[in-house]
Amino acid sequence: MNTPSTTLVIGATGTTGRRVSAGLIAEGHRVKAAGRNATPVEGAQAVRFDWDEPATWDEAVDGADRVYLVPPIGSSDPAAVMLPFLRQARAAGVHRAVLLSSSAIPAGGPAVGQVHQALPGLFEEWAVLRPSWFMQNFTGSAPHARSIREDGAVLTASGEGRVGFIDAEDIAAVAVRALTDEQAPNTDLVLTGPQTLSYDDVAAIVTEVTGRPVVHRHLTFEQLRDRWAAEIPLEFATMLAGMDRAIAEGAEDRTSDTVLRLTGRPPGTFRAFVERNVS
Repeated sequence: MNTPSTTLVIGATGTTGRRVSAGLIAEGHRVKAAGRNATPVEGAQAVRFDWDEPATWDEAVDGADRVYLVPPIGSSDPAAVMLPFLRQARAAGVHRAVLLSSSAIPAGGPAVGQVHQALPGLFEEWAVLRPSWFMQNFTGSAPHARSIREDGAVLTASGEGRVGFIDAEDIAAVAVRALTDEQAPNTDLVLTGPQTLSYDDVAAIVTEVTGRPVVHRHLTFEQLRDRWAAEIPLEFATMLAGMDRAIAEGAEDRTSDTVLRLTGRPPGTFRAFVERNVS
């Protein structure tokens, strides 16, 4: 008789983590919902976890055989804490790891790219999810959502560059498959929505759907970097502004069939997302 698998979901109340947890629970899988405050998650075992407190790692990995990894937010060197944790997790019996990365960061690249590069050497079963920009960036307290509400504007340094925006619901659906399918992907997966849009297109769609005028305000790299640096460390602000510059140069002008291939359904459109979530 096989022992039921248990997935440790790090960041279990976050944008993707809560959706991954819900998807796993809906399919009858055991979940350890990890977060700094061990916030209760219905149907899961809540456990305290903090990347910066190794004393919390033992209890988190105990009994888990797979893990969904959300890197520490705002860190320019997540490998410094993530790699020691992953070695500990492997020693404790975790055999499959699914890492949330970014379409903008290849294996061996900056930040989480170093973790991506190391993952296949640590686990026989693995996947790296590399989603494009989240549609959720336009909701709640995200910077684009705030600037739309307060100024009627989206501010970027991406020029006319295009992005394959993706819904976190679709990212989570792929994560559930990568965590639970009999055969792990054992590769990195670029995740996008069904079409690429410029931020001018985004502003036009939000305007059409909500009836509120929204424009795309074009900033320079330096203007965006300095705007970010007022809220986050300069090194991280520079990296984020650099991602916008890469968009302007065409780095994100692509779509993939990954969501359809792994989940059996097409990814949602940005317009449908706005109709459901932006008011």
